[in-house]
Formats: sequence, C-alpha cells, structure tokens
Amino acid sequence: MNAELQAVLDYMEKERGIDREVLFQAMESALLSASKKSVGPAHDLRIEIDRKTCDIKALAKVAVVERVRSKQHEISLTNARKIKPDAQLGDEVEIEVTPKNFGRIAAQTAKQAILQKIRKAEKDLVYKEYKDRVGDIVSGAVRRFERGDIVIDLGRAEAMLPGKERVPTEEYQVGDRVRALVLNVQGVGGGPMIVLTRSHPDFVRRLFELEVSEIADGTVEIKGIAREAGFRSKIAVVSHDAKVDPVGACVGMRGIRVNNIVRELSGEKIDIVRWNEDVKTYVTNALAPAKLAKVMIDENKANTIKVIADADQLSLAIGKRGQNARLTAKLTGWKIDIQKDEADISFEEKVAKAIRDLATVDGISRDDAEKLVKSGFLTVEGIVAAEISDLTEIAGFDEATAKAVHDAASATQEEPAEQ
Repeated sequence: MNAELQAVLDYMEKERGIDREVLFQAMESALLSASKKSVGPAHDLRIEIDRKTCDIKALAKVAVVERVRSKQHEISLTNARKIKPDAQLGDEVEIEVTPKNFGRIAAQTAKQAILQKIRKAEKDLVYKEYKDRVGDIVSGAVRRFERGDIVIDLGRAEAMLPGKERVPTEEYQVGDRVRALVLNVQGVGGGPMIVLTRSHPDFVRRLFELEVSEIADGTVEIKGIAREAGFRSKIAVVSHDAKVDPVGACVGMRGIRVNNIVRELSGEKIDIVRWNEDVKTYVTNALAPAKLAKVMIDENKANTIKVIADADQLSLAIGKRGQNARLTAKLTGWKIDIQKDEADISFEEKVAKAIRDLATVDGISRDDAEKLVKSGFLTVEGIVAAEISDLTEIAGFDEATAKAVHDAASATQEEPAEQ
C-alpha cells in the first residue's frame, strides 16, 4: 500500500498541482473517520502518516493506572514507562492501536472519502485561480451542451457560457475553440461556477485592450461602448497624447488591429468613434458616416438631441431598423431625434406634414385638415388670420363648421397667454 500511496501522491502533486501536505492531511482526516469502526472506542484517536515512508499508524491516548481494568482506555505504569520513561500515575500516554487488518479495511473504507477530499482541494485551487480573473479573456473547448448553455473545458476547470451570454449569430460544435470573458466566479457547494460571456460590451473592451497597445498603456482611453452583439458595436475613444490619433491607433496599420477583433467577433461590425466633451460634436461623430445638416439640443424635450439630415442621408443616419440611432443613444446617453430637413422635402411631403400638424389640433378632424390644406390654409396662424367667411367660401365649410374650426385654431394661440 505504501508504494501505491506514494504513486498517487506523486501524480496528484505533479499533474494536478495539489500540495503534498494537503493530500496527507486529507487522507489522515478520511482515515480517522474510517478507522473508528475497526479500532473501536478510543480516547483522542488520531491517524498519523509518515511523510517519507507513508506508513500509517492509529494512535490513541490511555491513562496510566496502577491496575488496568480497560485495555482500550488504560495502561499499567510499567508498560507506560516503556513508551515514556518519566510517566507517572494519572498521566496520559499515546499508544499505537493499529489493528492487523487496518491497512486493507481502512484503505477500502477511506478510498472514496480521500477522493472527495482531493476533488475538494482541486476545486479550491480552481476557485483561487479564477476568482481574481473576472474581466479576463480565457480560451477553452466546447465540451457539451446543457439546455441552451455551453460547457467550456478550460483545462483544469469547466466554465459555463449561458444562453443569454451567447452571441445569437454564432453556432458551436463539440470540440470548437472558444474565447470568452470571465463574467463571474461563484464559490458554490458543488465547486466553483465560472460564468463566461461573449455578448457583454466588456468583451469588446477587453479585446481592444489586448490588441491596441496604446489602450493598454493608457495613452488612448475607451470612454464608452454600445453593443448589439453579433451585429454592430460602437466604441468611443479619446487620446491623452496630442501626437496619437485614437481612431488610427485602434484601426491599426491597414486596419489590421480592428480586423483581428472583427474576426474574433465573427464579423460583427465595429464603429470607432472619436469622443468629444461637446455632446453635439460627439453625436455627429457617433452617427458617421451619415452627413448631418444640423445638430441641436432640443429645448422642449429633456436630454434629447435633435438631428436634421438631408433626404439622402436620413436612412444612413437612422441605420438598418434604427440600429445606428439606437447605438448612438446608448453610447452618448442622449435620446436621438432624427428628422428630415424640411427645406429638402418634396411638395407632397410638405402637404402631408401640414395635414398631420392641423389634425393634431383639438376640434379639427383629419377630413377638415385635408380640406383646409388643399384650400391653402397650411398653418394654424393662417386659419386664425382668415375670416369665417373665407373658410366657408374657399374651404367649402358650412358656417357652423367654419366657426368651430376657427375657434379651435384660435384656442391654440390663446393657450400661452393663459398660462
């Protein structure tokens, strides 16, 4: 058994990285619980394993008495002095109580307990190794799938890539190599739970920190990231050195740096935006490559930027399914209201807008608004300036409808004075 123990200890220490003393203590603890059946009742029973030879002994304390009544708990003074020459009556001495069949029975009984101790030691090592690695990128292979989650083999540990942390456009097979960000490490009863993510914005941030040396050394700073995983990301950067272009540093020579990141993200588009403390300039940069006619802070709506774009730039500014505007809002923290330049709209669009505006007035129906606009009354101010007779003759209203429309338009002009 000694040779077998030596071999197990050598393997665990070299291959698994578990400290030899931890293994000895684990085995002593396991053997102690296993030996109580074979040794029987004993006072202060303990197991001792020789660190060099791996010899196992069971030791117990007995009282030194003049006359022995219980061999399990007492020892004569003569025998006690053979173990401890200065023993006196009433003292306690430690004697070996290892039974003849202890090696076989104890080893069989303790085997499972020892393995459990070893597994716990391994899990503790894994937890210590990964608990300080939250925010780091790790690499592993897909081992199996569990209800939409992916179990990743990191070598000495397994990690979980939950379904909600996956990129929706990515598919995996068992054996595929995967890089992901350590999102969280939880010390649970069954062992540490390492949670990974590929969809979190910080995954993009960490990739840029690894790829762009200027970000790693603090010359270029990432001020914000907005991401729709698998489709598009916007990253805002600023340089703390006037000689370093932050966008150029992130793009790299011939685009090599950003292309490496795009490749890791399975083709996800990345917009690198120059950050600016002026929010209007910042929004203009974020909505690029769309060319904007005007950018202004909307005084009527809190935390809103109003953007005016020419007709041919409107769809580019908004983006596919509103993605460009939505990511810009996430990145800047401002609501983005993108509108077409009124000077650039067609006659039909102007008519439609005038009808919409008049139809919003209480007391003017959509049908009435269409009649008014077709008759040349395009604004509330124009209706107020007209006579009721003008509305009956030109717009074709009867006198009652004309008066109701005129009163409704007048009411909108009176509201500011009443407040």
